[in-house]
Amino acid sequence: MKQAIIDLGTNTFHLFIAEIEGNTPKILFRESLPAKIGQAGINQGIITEEGIGRALGVLSYFRQVLDQHNIPPEKVVALGTSAIRVARNQQEFIDRVRQETGIQIRVISGDQEATYIYQGIRAAGALDESTALVIDIGGGSVEFILGNQSRIFWKQSFEIGGQRLRERFMTTDPINSVSIRRLHDYFQEQLLPLANAIHQYQPSILVGSSGSFDTLVDMWYMHERGHLPDPNQATFTLPINEFYRAYEVLITKNHAERMEIPGMIELRVDMIVVAVCLIDYVLRTYGITQIRTSTYSLKEGVFASLVD
Repeated sequence: MKQAIIDLGTNTFHLFIAEIEGNTPKILFRESLPAKIGQAGINQGIITEEGIGRALGVLSYFRQVLDQHNIPPEKVVALGTSAIRVARNQQEFIDRVRQETGIQIRVISGDQEATYIYQGIRAAGALDESTALVIDIGGGSVEFILGNQSRIFWKQSFEIGGQRLRERFMTTDPINSVSIRRLHDYFQEQLLPLANAIHQYQPSILVGSSGSFDTLVDMWYMHERGHLPDPNQATFTLPINEFYRAYEVLITKNHAERMEIPGMIELRVDMIVVAVCLIDYVLRTYGITQIRTSTYSLKEGVFASLVD
């Protein structure tokens, strides 16, 4: 049985195609491409005409891949997240995608998104019996989940994703210390429910889901070993001192200089700056000293939920 999952993120669209072999998925195809549907409109609650055009370009290509793999429409799950969730022109976007590509988008809530992310990270083997704070930093929203391999204790999605933060706070490049202070004040104000939950459940480790965390691992490997990690490895333990080495590098370089960093990719070169500011805030504020990462996230979680 082949199954395709499309994750329509605010910055990036992901296509994941896998086949069930026993209880384990055999991955047939995976690709992530920039659609940037949140660009220039996310803080106004709109997907711009340019954003719709970029989305249709990526999804037309995904449609060709789906056809090459002979995947019927009922085996394609396409999920819309933050940018689509809050867009005033959501229905127009969904209709145009369906008309031009035949792909039917289902918009999910932040709560559903957090559940799928948890299921993906659990499927990667990134959780054990200790309580973890799971973070997924998207372009539109950030999901925080407190849980272990057995269950979720608490979860919440916050509309404070990287694209929103960049457009609102990153007024210079490199980012300046005033912007970082403003970001920290904003996090303190927005994340009160998280602070209360952390006080209650006291996580011992931060588990980062995909995205910027993948790039941090790539930067670490390139810095220490001179090569990228094994693409089949799903979880990593990122040393805290390596995170702070990367953090200092990322906040002191401009776009062109960040692109020169071994392990950096175009897809993340700008958003990773505000992402590491958020990670730094969480580590310092809640006294967490361990970081684990998972290359699995929402799409693998959707797959795991369909297979269960």
